[in-house]
Amino acid sequence: MINALTVRGLCKSFAKPIINQLDLTIAPGEIYALLGPNGAGKTTTLRMIAGLLKPDAGSIEVFGTDVLTAPLTAKAMMAWLPDEPLLYDKLSALEYLEFVAGLWQVEPAIAATRAETLLETFGLWQHRHQRCEGFSRGMKQKTVLAGALIHTPKLFILDEPLTGLDAAAAKLVKSILTQCAAEGAAIIITTHILEVAERLATRIGILSGGNLLAQGSFAELQTAAGQHADTSLEDVFLHLTTRADV
Repeated sequence: MINALTVRGLCKSFAKPIINQLDLTIAPGEIYALLGPNGAGKTTTLRMIAGLLKPDAGSIEVFGTDVLTAPLTAKAMMAWLPDEPLLYDKLSALEYLEFVAGLWQVEPAIAATRAETLLETFGLWQHRHQRCEGFSRGMKQKTVLAGALIHTPKLFILDEPLTGLDAAAAKLVKSILTQCAAEGAAIIITTHILEVAERLATRIGILSGGNLLAQGSFAELQTAAGQHADTSLEDVFLHLTTRADV
């Protein structure tokens, strides 16, 4: 089976090294949580995977397509959601979804049906003709999530997707992501809410100082950290990242 995402030897430096020889793979149907303290390189990694930032070295493949040499083909299989929702404020929610669907060349009739379904799912249908500039942070986040889903991507790249969402909306998003994974999509997600990673992720990677300290299921991380089975992910995370800083 071909990997949904294959990263090999990924490196990136700015004033100093940010990512150092990162290797990771994600299978179709897998939810992978990339965790780390602030400045660990999580967002930089996601931006390179999404093709928005060129690595200094290494390779990135999405379902066997090289992101660096065939970026348009690779990006057509992805959905990128940054930590700050980016919208065209003068567009309505419905216009935004129509615009995004057009970029991905989704047939207009299919796009219209999907847009209606997504806006209803996220509780935005009654706001479909309102300009996004008047939306709350949570409404904007739900709108960009709908935009990420409209072309049915095979790889989701989500940077703090639950930020600004209330409990009901966060539960809905987690349910949608779980369903997408069940249908064969792969998801790589960053979050500072460790309980979300513990409950949602198939595998977890812990990044610190540009290095992947450990990865695996929650149970495997507990073993790697020398912790008991009842140890929380928070304790495992702090143990591994604190040890790395020593």
